[in-house]
Amino acid sequence: MKIGCVMDPIEHVGLDADTTFDWLLAAHARGHQLFYIQPQDLAAEGGRAYCWAAPLEVRRQVGDHFTLGERRKMPMADLDVCWMRKDPPFDAEYLYSTYILELADERGDCWVINKPAGLRDANEKAFILHFPQVIPDTIVTHHSDHIKDFMARHDGRCVIKPLDGHGGAEVFILKEDDLNLNTIIEVITRLGTRYVMAQQFVPEARDGDKRIILIDGEPLGAVLRVPKASELRGNLHVGGKAVKTEITEREHEIIRTIAPKLKASGIYFAGIDVLGPYLTEVNVTSPTGIQEMSRFDAENYSDKWIEWQEKEWARRQKS
Repeated sequence: MKIGCVMDPIEHVGLDADTTFDWLLAAHARGHQLFYIQPQDLAAEGGRAYCWAAPLEVRRQVGDHFTLGERRKMPMADLDVCWMRKDPPFDAEYLYSTYILELADERGDCWVINKPAGLRDANEKAFILHFPQVIPDTIVTHHSDHIKDFMARHDGRCVIKPLDGHGGAEVFILKEDDLNLNTIIEVITRLGTRYVMAQQFVPEARDGDKRIILIDGEPLGAVLRVPKASELRGNLHVGGKAVKTEITEREHEIIRTIAPKLKASGIYFAGIDVLGPYLTEVNVTSPTGIQEMSRFDAENYSDKWIEWQEKEWARRQKS
């Protein structure tokens, strides 16, 4: 296959942590042609999607992990598959890029992963609201009084985060006896002008949250992210520790609950976050964790992901 990858600057990827880089290595090893596309290099003309792309070779070699060929303008129809792997934030520029990718996907010029409409619809915080039976008690609001009423129902505390946050940024535990309570709410809601999500505090947070990778709604594997003693967040880039883990029956129940909507939305690759018995996020833009999973389980999970794409692409060619 000819695979285009829309991603952030390849020179800055973490060779032993970045999921996109691991995909590229696996695809290269399986003989696929790779093309590097920066988000600003997507374009539309005459109702068709185009890009400026450079042939790409990758290797796990520090200081020399990629080689780029000559960059040129090409129709997206010259690709078989295009991965949209730009990291959050999901801002206006990200939104506009999904419009261009949608031209290619809807016309059948190339298969875009994940589906552009799914990327727009599946806000990584708010998407869980479709599954109230498997999430902690949750509200989404602008209003300070609404947040305080919610806290009162949950022993005077809750977790709060902005809907447009990512990587654990701006996640707070609120306590009603905190003298900074009003200030925190004012700052995170930007004086009531930004939506935030408040959730009941889950005591199991101290034990870590579990990242489970799904391919087309089926579990691939999981990794537990344990926070430092001084932290609430288990995100690896803020010091959380990756720990080997298994997927429990409760987590399989959560997966069965959300899989039909993921599949219907064209979310082929997702990373869900589970805290104790609850689903807390559905990550669809550029979920990570696959390299840690592969090391713990002695499996090349990126290779399995590329293999799935090969089979699905072949099926699509026949239909």
